[in-house]
Formats: sequence, structure tokens, C-alpha cells
Amino acid sequence: MTTDYERIDFDVVIVGGGPAGLAAAIRLMQKARAAGRELEVALIEKGAEIGSHAVSGAIINPRALEELLPDYVENGCPVDGRVQGDALFYLIPDKAWKIPFVPRYLHNEGFYIISLAKFSSWLGQQAEAMGVNIFPGFAGSRILYAQDGRTVTGIRTGDKGLDKDGNPKSNFEPGIDLGAKVTIFAEGARGSLVKELAAKLNLYDGKLPPVYETGIKEVIKFEQPNGFLEDACFNVMHFMGFPLGWNVPGGGFCYRMDNRQLAIGYFTALCYEDPFIDPYEMFIRFKRHPFVSRIIAGGKVVEQGARTVSTGGYYTLPQLAIDGAMLVGGCASMHNTPALKGIHVAMKSAMLAAETAFEALGAGDFSRTRLEDYRRRLEKSWVMEELFEGRNFAQALAKKSLAKLIHLGAQYLTNGRGLQDPMLLKEDRRSLKPASGTPRQLPKDVYDGSLVVDKLTGVYLSKTMHREDEPCHLVIHDHNICVEKCYPLYRCPCTRFCPGNVYELEQDSGGKPRIKLNPSNCFHCKTCDIKDPYANITWKCPEGGEGPGYTIV
Repeated sequence: MTTDYERIDFDVVIVGGGPAGLAAAIRLMQKARAAGRELEVALIEKGAEIGSHAVSGAIINPRALEELLPDYVENGCPVDGRVQGDALFYLIPDKAWKIPFVPRYLHNEGFYIISLAKFSSWLGQQAEAMGVNIFPGFAGSRILYAQDGRTVTGIRTGDKGLDKDGNPKSNFEPGIDLGAKVTIFAEGARGSLVKELAAKLNLYDGKLPPVYETGIKEVIKFEQPNGFLEDACFNVMHFMGFPLGWNVPGGGFCYRMDNRQLAIGYFTALCYEDPFIDPYEMFIRFKRHPFVSRIIAGGKVVEQGARTVSTGGYYTLPQLAIDGAMLVGGCASMHNTPALKGIHVAMKSAMLAAETAFEALGAGDFSRTRLEDYRRRLEKSWVMEELFEGRNFAQALAKKSLAKLIHLGAQYLTNGRGLQDPMLLKEDRRSLKPASGTPRQLPKDVYDGSLVVDKLTGVYLSKTMHREDEPCHLVIHDHNICVEKCYPLYRCPCTRFCPGNVYELEQDSGGKPRIKLNPSNCFHCKTCDIKDPYANITWKCPEGGEGPGYTIV
């Protein structure tokens, strides 16, 4: 069947409705207003609403926000309150040691604790009021190119109303071609279109491979006063050590929010070697630690989510500008890893891309040569100052034992350079070692269904929704690899690294192992696309409007 796609042309098309994409849209309209020019800007977001796929109990450095919208407080920006103080703890299995020295990266006093879902929704309202055409519920499924096969001319949104085999149903709606003079990709970490673009145009040539962490995050609600919630000394806590220990990068956080709510989460770096590690299990073990248990006692989980974060930083930045397009935010590795923050650098990168796009529109030149002004602006901005200081941080964290401490200390004293610059990174999927022994499983009685919930309850609390009769958006390219290679060597780590229990190990009638897919459980975190040791799994955008429905975190 041949499908005819309607085409609508814009000056700029932005892919992704997170803080980066919305900041780009707002900056474009500000520049147009100041110049007295008309500008047609479209922004698509795969979530059902702006903010519905934005998961994080987050701290935001308001630096970029203050530049973008100086009157944000007066205009009702949903900030839950300022950080009053920071505390850093090192956990061992039964104790917590408060570290007297909080590194300068983690000085958050005066920053804001926000609900990223609410913050994104508010930014969307500001953008729409300025005339941006916002299309939530539309996933980008294909990049449009000029005849040269390299110049980006827009994107195609995904078809809706297909059955499991990809055949149109009675409610079939074809996608739409959104043409653009400039396309800005703001898809977040491991964006599917950027992944395609990078492979086609070798955007990572000469760069270190991007690396990631998977975070499990929750909001816990308290009906009665809680010691941590009432403590005025500090309202932000970060944790190192247990349960991952010293050799695997990762850690937890607790952020006190308004309305007797607590944001809690745990990140596991995907460079881990043990194929039996389960990031969700690490989160549960963290919550069950005696010290953390006291902090969350008396609460109830009201929302859960999962997401990957690109943590490689400066040396993993891809080529940021090509003919007709630019990359901003998380899909371009914009993240201040030592500070554990990425919103402000993502927004600022998008604002600089928007300024570059506006000037390119005025000149009628959308070539890579013209759009490279974006990279030059970045190099002169505070974004690159932050990224450059943390340029070897992920590499140092991946070291083991005393070497980790030596490298981190040297970097701290030398503004990020350390003992070696640059330090090398290994692709996350290449780090696993063969499985030894049997998987460790938490006893079922650790889950109480209220304060400590299992994976499937977490999926329910994320309000994740997918049609059961649609094409599967998780593609296992060769099931034989799962059975003949991955299972004998690694015992199918996808059954553990997925926080939504999408992948299950079964046996067929002959006792042969096989992978069963539960795509309706998918958080859209994309851990599977990153960590699968054989690159045998591809995550694609499902039908627009599906996936999580975050409202709090």
C-alpha cells in the first residue's frame, strides 16, 4: 500500500517538547517579535501532553531560565521552593556517614526544586501564547532529506491506527510531513531520530561514545509531618555507596518538595560489568537502607518513572550542526555530570541554536557552514565552561578502587583536567562480563505495595499506556542471538536492566529459552537500546500520545 502524506511547511520545526525544545521555540519567537518579523514555528511532542514524558524530581539552576524569561516567577512558573541546603552521605549496608565536605559541583543553595512535568507544561503555555504551533501526541518517525540525501528538510510524524502487522485499521490516520528550513532536534537522551541521523552522517566520528545512567524516580506523599520534611537545615540529600558500592558509578537522592512530598531516586551507570545487576533492584535496596527507610517512613508512592540520562559530557558531544538541522539538549550530550544537572545547560544550548536559526532564516542560508555558528556560540558560553570542567568526570567514576579517588581528586584540583586528558570511555553495551553464578533476587516480602512497590506497580503508577494491537515499538532483530549467544554468556540481561519488566525469559514447549515482550509496560527510558550487549534491540517511537503520563515528577 502506498500512503500519500500531507505536507505543511514551517520556518523551523522542533522535535521534542521538553525544556530544551520549548526554550528554543520561545527564543525564536522572542527574536521574531524584537525584529518585527513573522515566523512559523512548529514543535512536536510524542507524549499525549507537554510534560507527560518529563520525569524527574529535579533541581534546576535557574541561570538559563532567568535569561529566557526574566519574569518567570511573576508569570507563575511552578517552582516548589528554593534549596535551603545540601547534604552528602556515604552509605554502607547498615549505616550512613555524613560527608563533611560537599563538592562545589553539588552546591545547590538558591536553586529550585521543581516538578519537571509541571515545569515543561508551563513552558509549553508560554510558547503557545507567543504563537508557537505545538502538536502534542505526534511522534517523529522519519527524517526528511533533500535530494542530496544529507540536507535535512523536516520530519514525518508517525502513522496512527495500524494493527500489529502494520496494516491500516478503520481509524487509520497517516502521518504528516512537516517541512522546515531549519529542524532542531531536542529529543532527549538516546533520541531515536538522532540515532538514525548519527549513523547516516557519522556525527560521532572522532568523538568518544556517549554513555548513560538509568534513573528510577518516585514521588512519595506524606499525610503526617515527617522529620526530613520538617527539617529546615537542608532539603536536598545525595547518596553514594550502598547498594552499588564503590566500583560501580551511581547514587541516590532525596529532594523535599512542597505539599508534604518527597522526590526520591537512584541512578545506575550503564557501564556496569555484572550482567545480574538490576537498576530497579538497586533502587529498592537503596530505599530499604535503614537510614533512607527512616526518611521515607509513613509515606506512600504516588508516582514512579524511569529515564536514561546522557552523562558523557564534553568529549561525547556529537557534531551539533549539519545542513538544515541542529542538535540540542540531552540528545546532544548536554549534561553537567558532576553537578547532576542538565536542564539549564539543555535550555541554554537550545536558546543558542534558536538564535543561530533566526539569523540563518534572515540570511536565507541553512547550510552546515552557516549553522556551525551554533557551535561557536556554545564555545563562548557558560555551557561549555561547565561541560569542560566535567569533561573527564564520567571516566573517573568508572575507575575502580583507589584509582577512582585519585582521578576524581586530581580533576577537582585541576578544573577537570586530572591526570589524563582526555580520558577514554567505553560504549556501555561493551562493558558486560560473562555471568557467574545465579541472579540475585529480592524476596517478595520487601514490597508492601504502598511505600515499596514492584516493577509492575511502578508501571501502573507512571500511568503508562500503549495500545495492545499496534506494531511493537521494541524490535529484537534476531531472536536466535538471544538464545544462542546472549543467554549462555550473559543470561539475558534485558530481563533485569529494564525497569518496566518489558522483557521476560520463558521456555518453549521443548524447554528452550526465549524472550517474551511486554511492550505495553515500556517507560520509554531506552535502556534496552543502550545496554543490550549485541545491539540486537532497537527502540522506536510508538504511536504518538502513548507511553507514560507523568503529572507530578
